[in-house]
This record gives sequence, structure tokens and C-alpha cells, in this order.
Amino acid sequence: MASDTLTDLQIRKILPGVKPVRIYDGRGLYLEISPRGGKWWRLKYRFGGKEKLLSLGTYPDTSLKKAREKRDEARTLLASGVDPSAARKAERASNSGAVANSFEAIAREFQQTRQGDWSEPHSRRWLERLAKDVFPYLGACALSDITAPMLLDALRRVEARGVRETVHSILQACGQVFRYGIATGRAERNPAGDLRGALRPVLVKNMAAVTEPAAVGELMRAIDDYQGNPLTRGALKLSALLFQRPGNVRAMQWSALELDGETPTWTIPAAEMKRSRYEKQNGRPHLVPLPGQAVAILAELRPLSGHGKFVFPSILGGGRPMSENTVNTALRRLGYDKDTATAHGFRAMARTIMVEQLNVNPEVIEAQLAHGKSGPLGAAYDRAEFMIQRRAMMRQWADYLDVLRARC
Repeated sequence: MASDTLTDLQIRKILPGVKPVRIYDGRGLYLEISPRGGKWWRLKYRFGGKEKLLSLGTYPDTSLKKAREKRDEARTLLASGVDPSAARKAERASNSGAVANSFEAIAREFQQTRQGDWSEPHSRRWLERLAKDVFPYLGACALSDITAPMLLDALRRVEARGVRETVHSILQACGQVFRYGIATGRAERNPAGDLRGALRPVLVKNMAAVTEPAAVGELMRAIDDYQGNPLTRGALKLSALLFQRPGNVRAMQWSALELDGETPTWTIPAAEMKRSRYEKQNGRPHLVPLPGQAVAILAELRPLSGHGKFVFPSILGGGRPMSENTVNTALRRLGYDKDTATAHGFRAMARTIMVEQLNVNPEVIEAQLAHGKSGPLGAAYDRAEFMIQRRAMMRQWADYLDVLRARC
């Protein structure tokens, strides 16, 4: 453990420079001297895998001894699994009734109540959007004082950037905060509901996909002729055959594949699926039946990557899977621009053609796409008897792609 190194005499002798100067003490504590001579105590630490900074006051108002005491208090919180920055914000919110009933305080409180249900990325994005675009204008306002025009004014600033989908997501998040405030007795109505139709509608843009049979055959032949890395060619082929999310395909692991026997299957753990945090922790894995063509491709790939964890390892090594851009880049090399074909577009390609050309039950396709669905059917997706239909569908799809590939 690094020992404390600074003394008051050293601090008094430090002269400002053209750029900010940092003088380190110990255990993450340092003094930053601005070009104008101001001196701020900072604590650098890591929490949740991220580097953070905590301000501990200015010198000489906060002495070296006091700065070290504050540092030690913060590190005690860290040792108990508490983020010092979050603890400070919570303390400030609890010091004032007005602040405790503010939009920001209630939004943060609501986010904390959903930690068990939301995935970590969704929870982080939810709060980041409000912190960037709502807190600066309405964060300090009591929830009960915010009117529809006030909320609309804040949202108009976001809308002016041309991000229609984002502004609607923020409106939805605000509505959640107001409903929570009503439920906890800190607001009487939800002004977000009054803004229905006040914002410009979202422009829905589907992922680019090849959906005409002749064009699909041409794409399959192009993939067969791909001259780049054979692992990339394999990823392209399996993306078309299995039509799973690109992130799952590139992170496919050999240990998740059962290739022997009569029912070859790829098992994707619930934690790796696009689901809520609760479903990730408690849901069933997603099962992908493997047609014979997929098993053959994997057999060709095993000598190339079977010694490692991932079917498609990163060319940079480091025990990581293939880059998220690899398949899209390969499609560009084959002459398909982003408006024609994408890695995600293989999913739309399969769904469209199987419905229009093969008369496959759309509900079976949705199950294989792992699209969530409420009601009894949703619970049936992972049942063994439903797997029979999915396995037959996957064989039918693989055979149909062979037929399209053979047509010239």
C-alpha cells in the first residue's frame, strides 16, 4: 500500500503552471493546482470496474490532514461495497425535504427500486439519459411543481438534436418517475401523459435485410466465395442458417454446443440473452436446434478454434470473441452496403421468407428468434414439445437456403 508523501510545506511551495498540475499523496488522493493557483483535493478510485473522481474540498480550507481523513472515510465505504459519490448524493438528498422530493432524487430512488428487474446496461442508460437531458432543467424542481409545459420545454431541447427515438424514450422514463412519485405520495398527477402527440413521431427504420429469394441465393453464393478469414466466412454462414442475434453468434462457445446424437443443439445461457435482469438470472436458456448444415460448418471450424473457448475468437487474442463489426465489415467486402444487408438483417431475412415462401407458423419463428411474448405461448417457447416444431423449421430453412444457393 502506498504511504502518504505530501507535507504542508511542499504544498505551500508548489507554484501553478501553464496547465493543471497534479501532486499525488497516497491511496488515490492528490492535489490539483489550476493555472490560476486554485488547489483542489481529489480522490481517484475505482467502483464497478470504472475509474471515478471524488472532490474532497479546496486547500487550505481543507487541510492535508482533513483531506486524508475524508479519503479514509471514502475508502471505508468502498471496502463495504458502497460508491462514495453515490453515498454523498444520497446524503445531500436526505438533508433537505425539498431536495428529497425533487425530480432528480425521486428518479434516482426509482432507478434503485428497479435494480433487481432491469439489466445493468439498461439501468445505466436510463439514468444517463435523464442526467444529460432532464436533470439540468428539472432535476431540482419538486415533482409536484412540474407541469406539462415545463416538461415539454426540456424535451424540445432533445428533439431539436434530431434524435426522435431518444426523446420518446426520455418521455417514457419521465412518465415512470411521475407514476412512482404518485404511488409514494409525492405527486398527484403525471404531466408526461399530457404530452401525447406533442412530440414528433418516431421514424421506424427496419434493419437492412435481403428478403427476395433470388437475392438471398446470390448472397449465399457470395458468402461461399468469401476470400477472407475462414472463421469470418463461418460466422456469415451460421448467421444466415441460425438467424440469432449477432452478439450471440460472435460469442458462441464450444462448450455450449451439443453436436453429437440425433438432436444437435446450441444452448445460449439466459444471462447472455436480451432480457430483463430477473429473466437473465432466473430464466431458462435459449435453445437453438442445429440443422445438419450447421453441424457440418462447425466441424470445419473446430480445427481452427476448437482449442479455445470461442468458436469465433478475436484475431487480436486476449480471450475475447470476434469483434461486433466483423460480420458487417465482411458484408461490405462482398459488396453489400449498410442499406442492403447487415448482420442483424439475417433475422429479418429468415422471418420474412419463412412466412412468405415456406408458410411456417410465425409464432414458431418468433420463438426461435427469442422474441419475448406474454401469455401462455410465451411460457411454451422452451417446452420440449415446441422444440419439435422448431427443429423441423430449422431443417426446412437450411434446406431452402441450399435450394436458393443452387439456383443461378
